[in-house]
Amino acid sequence: MTLPFRLPIEPSRDKAVLRRQLQAERLAMVDRHQRAMHLQEVLRVWLLPRPDSSIGAYWPIKGEFDALPALFRWSEADAARRIGLPVIDRETRQLRFHVWFPGCPMEEDAYGIPKPKGTEMFEPTLLLVPCVGYGPNGTRLGYGGGFYDRTLAALQPRPTTVGVGYGHGFVPWLVPEAHDVPLDAMLTEDGVAWAREA
Repeated sequence: MTLPFRLPIEPSRDKAVLRRQLQAERLAMVDRHQRAMHLQEVLRVWLLPRPDSSIGAYWPIKGEFDALPALFRWSEADAARRIGLPVIDRETRQLRFHVWFPGCPMEEDAYGIPKPKGTEMFEPTLLLVPCVGYGPNGTRLGYGGGFYDRTLAALQPRPTTVGVGYGHGFVPWLVPEAHDVPLDAMLTEDGVAWAREA
């Protein structure tokens, strides 16, 4: 799927400005629903051969792709499969993942994002990571809080990390900073953008 329009702005080299540009572009996409349907399909197909039984996901905000419908369908195939949403540990500023299912009790975190309330914590073997933007070789542009990088640096064994986002967010010159943990794969509405060799 090709982008039917492009905002008349060159992507900024300033990451804070670039984040705002890409978020505005994502929110302005007139075909975002169609792109989301394509990405749901890409994710479902990508998950088919995977051995994982526990996936950490996220609650979509600011026009992000909503992976939860595809993950719920994935979980229906096996009662042992679990989906988790992040809960921020205030002391370590790392993410812990708590079981989520449709209709489970929820409450807002300090950022106003819904999180599971009173469900079991677990460590996922696969982590879906939302991307504001992405570059070559596993480089991810997030919101700048560093929550995923801190979490991944601490988790042992480290889960497989899969970025999800729309193709418009590709920034070819994006390079990682010293603290950035590279993603293992990136999925967009067009398919697998790239994946590391196992």
